[in-house]
Formats: sequence, structure tokens, C-alpha cells
Amino acid sequence: MTLIIAEAGVNHNGNKELAFSLVDAAYHAGADIVKFQTFKAKNLVTEDAKQADYQLTNTQKEETQMAMLSRLELSYDAHHELVEYCQSLGIEFLSTAFDIESLDFLVNDLKLSTLKLPSGEITNAPLVLEHAKTKCDLIVSTGMANLAEIELALGVIAFGYTRGDSHEPSVSAFQEAYASVEGQKALKEKVTILHCTTEYPAPMAEINLRAMDTLRDAFELQAGYSDHSEGITIPIAAVARGAVLIEKHFTLDKNMEGPDHKASLEPQELKGMVDAIRNVERALGSGVKSPTVSEVKNKAVARKSIVVAKPLKKGQVIKDDDIVVKRPGTGVAPTKFWQVIGSIASKDFEAGELFVE
Repeated sequence: MTLIIAEAGVNHNGNKELAFSLVDAAYHAGADIVKFQTFKAKNLVTEDAKQADYQLTNTQKEETQMAMLSRLELSYDAHHELVEYCQSLGIEFLSTAFDIESLDFLVNDLKLSTLKLPSGEITNAPLVLEHAKTKCDLIVSTGMANLAEIELALGVIAFGYTRGDSHEPSVSAFQEAYASVEGQKALKEKVTILHCTTEYPAPMAEINLRAMDTLRDAFELQAGYSDHSEGITIPIAAVARGAVLIEKHFTLDKNMEGPDHKASLEPQELKGMVDAIRNVERALGSGVKSPTVSEVKNKAVARKSIVVAKPLKKGQVIKDDDIVVKRPGTGVAPTKFWQVIGSIASKDFEAGELFVE
């Protein structure tokens, strides 16, 4: 079954009560996981780092990333409370760490066993390495990356899983770890890779959903999709293409102030996406082509049989204009049409009667 991550991200606006409401919305929508973002703004950006274009557009407020992100931090105490609340509901808590201090908190304080590497950190080899050294399962998003960058990141991860405590990090060491049997085994056992287009909202013409197939084939890993498009069409399509995981931003209200609200689903949309994905999973089926239970009962009604077109006498040679094909499908199958022509009528037939051999 496709794992569905409802990405709350920073859509709590730094407000703990909003964060709890987002957990409720994710739970009621039927998501498997609700995910937040854990960071210290001082560790994440420089004092004068500029906003991304989409952040400026969505917030309509020109300021530094430091000013914006400082308002969006959640306290460590709030994290603990959210984890406990998620456990009480039966929905998994997950968060993305954007710095090593936050990563340490997620692993050693919150005891998370799965971590998400965001697209923007895929070239941050020191942070990627620290993620892998935790030995946690990793979900790796690949927005903005090419195959070479992704392979290098996977090499860092393979190195962290298999050699991180005993070897000196280097690009060549990462490449060796990636090429090793144990490195590949660790990646296949512990890493899920996500296709992603890092724009909010992502233009449909830039989604390139087939790239998810490319990732799966190139790296022989389980592949999913982290979606930033508008609506729910693309995540559903991704599941139909074999995505094992879907991640989608959601909010309580798209009109709220903040950088990600406008590119997020509202609760009812999130529920609609989850329901649609579950329907697609059921519809995909086993792949075996055979009549289903409901089809079997319709065979007699929908299929046809050989029917006598005009009266026939017993012993009469049957010609091609003596028989036709009509419903119902309870008599001799039309596949025997040419076999019947030239045969001898076994009894008297009335016009419109089902032919019997």
C-alpha cells in the first residue's frame, strides 16, 4: 500500500496549537504520516539570505529568510507534545531536519527511526552523511538534482551506512561505498527515493512524472513522489505509475499568511487525495487477466450465441444464411460459427431458437 505523508511543514506558522490542528486534519484525512520541519533558523541561513521567489510571491512580504524562518520554528517541547499526540491517535510523526543540531534532536531525543532528506540538502554532504550514520531509514527527495548529484548523495549515504565510523570521508570513498555490494544492499534495504519538482506550485509542464521511473530504474530503489503541484491529479497519477510513497503539503487554510499555504491542500482536499489514492490501489489489482467475480454473472447477458435464423428440419444441411449470432450467451459460442455451417441439424429448429449441436 502506498505510504501517504501529509506534509504540514511550516504551515503551523510557529503556533503550537495550529500544529496540533494540522495533526488532527492529517489523521482525519487518512494519511499514514504527518510530517513537520525541524530547524534552527540561525543554523540554516545567513543573516541576509534572500527569500525564494515563490516565498516572496506567497507571503507578499519582502524580508530575509532569517526573519521569515525565525517565526516558523517550533520549540523542542512542542515537538515532544506532537509526538505524544500522534501516538495517541495512531498516526506516525515525522520531521525533516535542516541542520545537524536538529537531526541530533530528532534521533536522540524523539527517537525517530525514519528520516526525510529534503531536496535542498541533497548536495549538503556533511548533513547527508550524518543522516546515514544514524542508521535510520531514509526518504530522499531529489528536486533540483540531476542523476550525477543523486548518485553522489547515495554514495554518501552508502558510506555512512557501511563505513562512516571507520573510514575517512571523501568523494572517492563515497564512490567506492556506492559501488560496493554492502553499500548497494544497505541502500536497497533502507532508502526510498522521491522524484520532486521544487517550485510552489510546480507548473504542470515541469512535473516530468516519468522521471520517477528513471530514478527507480537508474538506482534500483523504491521510488515515490513528493508533490508541489496544484490539486490532487499528479499524486494520483504517480500512484498509478507505481509510486510507493506520496508526500503532499497541506494546510488548514490556503489564505493564511506564510510561504507554503497557497501551494498546499486544505483538509477536505487532502482527504479527497487519500481516498482517490486508495481507490487507485484497489483498481490496480493483481495484474492477472481473467473474468472477475462481478463479470462472470454478466457473461450470459453481454455475450452472444449461435441462433437459428429460419426454420430447420432435422437432418438438413445448415447453410451460412440459416444461422445468425445474437444474445444471450447461453448457447453455442459464436467461435463455432464456421464449424456449424455445413453440419447436419440434430433436430427441428424454429426461427429464433438457440442452436444446439
